[in-house]
Amino acid sequence: MGRLDGRVAVVTGAGRGIGAAEAIRLAQDGANVAVFDLSEEACREAVEAIEAAGAEGLAVACDVSKSDQVEAAFEKVASRFGRVDILVNNAGVLRDNLSFKMSESDWDTVLDVHLKGSFLCSRAAQKYMVEQEYGKIVMTSSIVALGNKGQVNYSAAKAGLQAMARTLALELGRFGINVNAIAPGWIETEMTKEAAERVGMSMEEMKERFAKNIPLRRFGRVDDIANVVAFLVSDDAAYISGETIYVAGGPSSSVI
Repeated sequence: MGRLDGRVAVVTGAGRGIGAAEAIRLAQDGANVAVFDLSEEACREAVEAIEAAGAEGLAVACDVSKSDQVEAAFEKVASRFGRVDILVNNAGVLRDNLSFKMSESDWDTVLDVHLKGSFLCSRAAQKYMVEQEYGKIVMTSSIVALGNKGQVNYSAAKAGLQAMARTLALELGRFGINVNAIAPGWIETEMTKEAAERVGMSMEEMKERFAKNIPLRRFGRVDDIANVVAFLVSDDAAYISGETIYVAGGPSSSVI
């Protein structure tokens, strides 16, 4: 028996990286999982891994910044599985630049995907959760919520997600819905690799440069994040709500 047997989870931005790891881990714990990404093809490998874990997977094409697509996506999940118990808001993009060089488009894209997307998905999911009087929502923040040069858009979005988690925890707690945020530190993903390459570094060079400031002296792995999410969406975390958990290999202030 898995601790998520009978539950239905939605993980956004789950075609690769942290989102895929989260989706697979929730399936290993017994949940059926809907994988949201920009195309169904992007979801294919994650869905195959979910099914290999013995759960049902569903690929859903969805731009989380578009309200009509979000509503249609959740209707598809509810039609397939009959309920929505868990939402992990993971979808994200990077458009890094110093603030005086940052375009309005770069600002809008990052805020729309991270912050607006998490709002739209949470609003859609809570309708099912309120009726059930049960639900778990996790926002994906970041240590960069504390501020980081060249990421004013990303930092603002990630700080906003922590506030969103606290506010929704206050609003939805009486319906048996827990809302929390996780704030990953330096995690080895394709997105991190792409960010390194944009500034002329390899992934190994980035790890060597930044790991020395991490008390545990290593970059995180996607499973490090998935394990914490699996705990937060389980009934083992039934009395935790409105919190942000930093998963950064040390105190958050020491890592940036």
